[in-house]
Amino acid sequence: MTEAPVLRPAAGRGPGLERCHGSRLSVEDGALVLCARGRTRRVPVGDGGVARAVFVDAAPADAGRDEPGRPDAWGEVRLQDRDGTQVARIPLGDWLPEAPALPERAVQGEQLLERTGVAGLLKTAGVPLHVARDRNDPRAGSGKGGVSLGPGPAFPLWYWCVRGVAGTLWFSAFTVVVFSDTVPGRLVLLLALTALCGPVARLVLRAWTRLRAGRRRVTVLERVTPDPAPGSGATVRFLRDTEVRVQNRDLVLRDLGGQEYWFPRTGAHAVTRLVKVLDGTGRPVGAELRGPGEQVRAVFPWDLWFGGADGADGWSRLCGVPGLPVSERRLGGKRTWPKGPVLGTGLLPRTGRDARRMARFPGTAAGVSSTAVMAFGNLFSVIQGVRVADTAPGPAAVAVAAGALGLVLQTVPYAVHELRGRLVLDRTAAERTTNEEARR
Repeated sequence: MTEAPVLRPAAGRGPGLERCHGSRLSVEDGALVLCARGRTRRVPVGDGGVARAVFVDAAPADAGRDEPGRPDAWGEVRLQDRDGTQVARIPLGDWLPEAPALPERAVQGEQLLERTGVAGLLKTAGVPLHVARDRNDPRAGSGKGGVSLGPGPAFPLWYWCVRGVAGTLWFSAFTVVVFSDTVPGRLVLLLALTALCGPVARLVLRAWTRLRAGRRRVTVLERVTPDPAPGSGATVRFLRDTEVRVQNRDLVLRDLGGQEYWFPRTGAHAVTRLVKVLDGTGRPVGAELRGPGEQVRAVFPWDLWFGGADGADGWSRLCGVPGLPVSERRLGGKRTWPKGPVLGTGLLPRTGRDARRMARFPGTAAGVSSTAVMAFGNLFSVIQGVRVADTAPGPAAVAVAAGALGLVLQTVPYAVHELRGRLVLDRTAAERTTNEEARR
């Protein structure tokens, strides 16, 4: 008997790893059960609950103007009662582990339903599933109402609360300061302290993320790290951070940015096969991790993973994963591999700059704009502190110090990250070995 599917969220890193470890969507006792960030939500199935589901297999009209990886662009499953009222919705991009590594809508239709596990989940729950290729399809409804059965935000609620409250107070104080001829010292003090909240909250979030990571307990049955061939360009960072972990219920691929892709080992949407790919001469070019319907979920370029002196050992340990049969296939003619976008082809960035960008602590949806606003806020605090130094020396000194501290708290982590990457982590492993031998 096939085990009921339990959905895994899209890959995450930093604070987003909390979702990978704890967020799940399953069927229990006649209800869809969402566990996310320590909270549980139940949506009943049947009378008074979900009676049918409609998969809206269409991207929003404005998808092209949105940032890459936006969940709604993958389509959603709308859960309706017997009267057609929307009870809940499942954003499919949130439950596709490899979604951050793929172009939007690289997987569509029934294949997307199988990969995420939603098809098996609804089948287990006894909910009939219909497919709407157009958002104006009458069966799709309005798309409004109901709860979202997603894994939750990557950033914790307390972080958003701190940033939201501090940002509101800062903007209010900033508006008064800009449009006033005389500025009270207490207002400048408020401006400086609220501006400082942003950098401090980010540092606290870093510490919180490390603390939470240290407390997680997972049972690792096997750990496979890359053993690249000479000349592959593998860097110190790549060798340090990239790995495949075989856990009790999951097979996890981790990249050098700290992002983890969790694939289930059981259920209708589990990874099912490991395929060794050979070229026309019989030379291995890579391996494929396959899932439902023989879909390729991830690839392992051979020279990058198993081309080194000890690569055969890593391959044999990966082949020894219980419940994961191994087979071979040979490419014919001039066929290229892999075919189409797939997770695993971009694990080694082309340049050190790209690697440092991937490995940087994740930011909010605002990205660079958020950092720029924080830097401006702290710089503005210094300027206003100098401005009121004669009339309010105490608040002015605190404002200047707070502004300078905020700039330091943003500059130092960035500088350390860049310097460490340039000098150590993003050098090729062969180059570092040569330098160490020369120093001896």
